[in-house]
Amino acid sequence: MERIIFKKPDSMIDVVTHYCAGCGHGIVHRVVCEVIDELKVREKTIAVAPVGCAVIAYDYWNFDVTEAAHGRTPAVATGIKRVLPERIVFTYQGDGDLAAIGTAEIIHAANRGENITVVFVNNGVYGMTGGQMAPTTIVDQKTTTTKKGRTVKRDGYPLKISEMIAVLPGARFVERTSVHSPREILRTKKAIKKAFEIQIENGGFSMVEILSMCPTYWGMSPAEATKRIANEVVKTYPLGVLKG
Repeated sequence: MERIIFKKPDSMIDVVTHYCAGCGHGIVHRVVCEVIDELKVREKTIAVAPVGCAVIAYDYWNFDVTEAAHGRTPAVATGIKRVLPERIVFTYQGDGDLAAIGTAEIIHAANRGENITVVFVNNGVYGMTGGQMAPTTIVDQKTTTTKKGRTVKRDGYPLKISEMIAVLPGARFVERTSVHSPREILRTKKAIKKAFEIQIENGGFSMVEILSMCPTYWGMSPAEATKRIANEVVKTYPLGVLKG
């Protein structure tokens, strides 16, 4: 009898990925699906997809997904959750969508304590539009718009969204994880599951920030990109629970 080691989650659609080799989005997509299956909420779940690399997340997820204008993902999720409070509503956002054009949306949704879940994928660059500097780009990191590296004097400091959200009274749970190793992937899954459970229990706003690889615009191999997170990125963005 054939032994199935990696069974496809029911919440995941079996299609060819459009993501670059070594991108962390595919890992996060699967982890989200595994959590939804384990919680048995697939028929109740509504995701809100962003503008960015994950703009066609609905191609991979076997549950309801809607789109939002760039950065307005938390506002759309807020509207859906208030109209359909029995549904499990989550946003899936990159650092451009959430930490740049959507900064106001995420801060005010968290401050209001909206009972939604936010999955925030931070790869430190604008992946969809050519690898430009993002608010989360770390100091000295080279991008297509910072050829010699980001400098504090010219570009300011990297924006630590999770730390900003964690101090708001309306935020119930905030954790930063990563997908650069099997151990960290398991921690990411645990964090996402806790965030969904908080929503199911009407506990309020929860967000999981996930450090992710972008080998294409980091100019690295997938293996080098995972090492970069472990050796460099976590120094700016330490892993762990910030609130909850």
